[in-house]
Amino acid sequence: MDGILIIDKPAGPTSHDVVQIVKRLTGANKVGHLGTLDPAATGVLPLVLNGATKRAAELAGIEKVYEFDLCLGVTTDSDDDTGKVLEEQSVSNDLQSTLKVELEEFIGNILQRPPQFSAIKVGGKRAYKSARKGFDPRLEPRPIHIDSIEIVGGKWPRLRLRVECRSGTYVRSLARDIGEKLGCGGHAAEIRRFRSGKWRIEDAVSLDALQEKPACWKDALILLDG
Repeated sequence: MDGILIIDKPAGPTSHDVVQIVKRLTGANKVGHLGTLDPAATGVLPLVLNGATKRAAELAGIEKVYEFDLCLGVTTDSDDDTGKVLEEQSVSNDLQSTLKVELEEFIGNILQRPPQFSAIKVGGKRAYKSARKGFDPRLEPRPIHIDSIEIVGGKWPRLRLRVECRSGTYVRSLARDIGEKLGCGGHAAEIRRFRSGKWRIEDAVSLDALQEKPACWKDALILLDG
């Protein structure tokens, strides 16, 4: 069957790993994804099956919604909690009033430098492969768009943020840049994607459910019109 399967990706596997698991469980000839998630991230990972792969660009959409923990005071080489700690600083309580003002500076069209540990190719090589060897892949800032940033929970200096943005935005870089703006450093943790294009977490099925009851993918498959 041709269609879209929305997976609630767990932390750990890469997006490619999920594609291979779903291909095996469904028996589909072709499976692709509509935008990767970091291995440590969870949430909406839309997959296209069989003939739907030909319409991947049309189906992907550009709007994304994430929630993540902004961990201030600690800088890592991966810009998230899976990397090596580069620096730790104390975080003044006085910065709480500054944070809301600074967040406004990240809304709209901005330039963002992707994380060194990313799949972007530099000189024909994936940036993360160069970074793992201790080389600086020298990623240049790229234009992105952020629609909104909201503090939705947490306790200072670790806050839960909700971000609505467009394709190409790295929330790991956003956490890093907010920390730099405040002068205390920062990184992201517990990243979860709630929406990718029009595909929402409410429509997702977990890998555990697929593996426990493989046939359930047929009920979860969103068939294409036309």
